Amino acid sequence: MVARRGIRAGARPNDPLPLSARVFAQLADGRFHSGEALAAQLGVSRGAIWKAVRALRGIGTVVHAVPNRGYRMATAAEPLDAAKICEHLSAPARGIVRRIETLWCVASTNSMLLARPNLQFGVSEALLAEYQSAGRGRRGRAWFAPPGGGICLSQSWSFREVPADLGALGLAVGVCVLRALRRAGLAGGLKWPNDILVAGRKLGGILLELRAESAGPACVVIGIGLNAALGEALRQRIATMGLPATDLVSAGVTLSRNVVAAAIIDEVTQGLGRFEREALRPFIEEWRAADVLRGTEIEVHTTAGVARGLARGIDLHGALLLETPQGVRRFISGEVTVRPAS
Repeated sequence: MVARRGIRAGARPNDPLPLSARVFAQLADGRFHSGEALAAQLGVSRGAIWKAVRALRGIGTVVHAVPNRGYRMATAAEPLDAAKICEHLSAPARGIVRRIETLWCVASTNSMLLARPNLQFGVSEALLAEYQSAGRGRRGRAWFAPPGGGICLSQSWSFREVPADLGALGLAVGVCVLRALRRAGLAGGLKWPNDILVAGRKLGGILLELRAESAGPACVVIGIGLNAALGEALRQRIATMGLPATDLVSAGVTLSRNVVAAAIIDEVTQGLGRFEREALRPFIEEWRAADVLRGTEIEVHTTAGVARGLARGIDLHGALLLETPQGVRRFISGEVTVRPAS
């Protein structure tokens, strides 16, 4: 465990990493490594290396095997490292984030943080995983990224009581993520309620989950998933589901995932404090400027049915405004699709 200015950074050193994780770390530079050399470095047999590579392929990692050259990952990917993330946090964030933890594989980073006791007010902790076996987005949809292919990040925060406009927190977090991406030289857009887009393609999304007591404190866990390096095959697979996707590598981002993750944690940490004091007000103009739906014909799907009209942005409480023949309607939840041009 490494201590840095009050932040504990760790990767569960008492839990031995599986061989597949250690092989991933060796192959993360994108260069060829012979099976013999990997076996010697990790103290196992060449057969064990072959099985570990097969396990990595089974969870989506593209590993090339070339006779007389060895194994190589298709895309280099610096492994997530809590200490490196801590190093890139600003001083204000270091005073708030109590712990940053990176793990190899969990079912869901959100579920893991939700299962922990509430933090004291005004502090936060973050959890990242290379791979989620049951990662999810809104409405129970699966969210998938192979090791090295994404940033799977959850961050927790305790409010003294449930904010009146808690439903708008996801929009504020979206603005924070865009601020972090700008540090990496990337301009993004926001699609109500929780999608992060680049050039019209989905880069990631946000999932908020709440554990609250009646008239008491509320713990919110903010899940942020960003595509980092999906590879062409996975992008095509996602496209077949009607969700054109992009990733940081395709968008030209050259910074490591650790630097990008630190920027996100940094911006979200500072944003949480402002949201608790001022709700959506400090974020709304940036959100409106990044709104990819405004002025387009859309459909809003809710449990009550489908509403069609012209997107007119959001109000100060985070509700989507839809101009219909019957007047402007407000939506605080729902799924949005863009209507095809006639």
